[in-house]
Amino acid sequence: MSKNLKAKVNNNFDFDISTDDVSKLDIIKSSNSNYHLLHNNKSFHCKIIASNFNTKAYQVSVNNTVYDIAIANDLDVLIKDMGFSIGSKKAITSITAPMPGLILEINVKVGQEIQENDPLLILEAMKMENIITSPIDGVIKAIHATKGDAVTKDQLIIEFE
Repeated sequence: MSKNLKAKVNNNFDFDISTDDVSKLDIIKSSNSNYHLLHNNKSFHCKIIASNFNTKAYQVSVNNTVYDIAIANDLDVLIKDMGFSIGSKKAITSITAPMPGLILEINVKVGQEIQENDPLLILEAMKMENIITSPIDGVIKAIHATKGDAVTKDQLIIEFE
């Protein structure tokens, strides 16, 4: 069964590669980091200059031209699409209502510094109290609702600086 990989070269070019494509390469390892590749009857001398297996980032030389390559598998792509990339700073500037409901309590005020996972407000929806926590460290810029307000799904409630 073929698995898909995504390769980003020099942060400009994206390629989809299957593991079947990789297994069909005519490549010979000539030393610890040097390879000889034949493709469409052309010869290529390849060398792995640097590699970081944790981030799946590589720097390779092909016929003396250096390329920076980032590899991602299907799971890496899914994790990134869900916004859970390791080490990435969340670019969140506001909180919107995840569902229609009633604001029971607001636990912050404008100008207050908050930490990730601090409780911001309590939203009652479908007879359940939902504690909405902060997804980031930051400062409260504006509050667009008050205790007792009925909010609709995706209505802006809190903005961060």
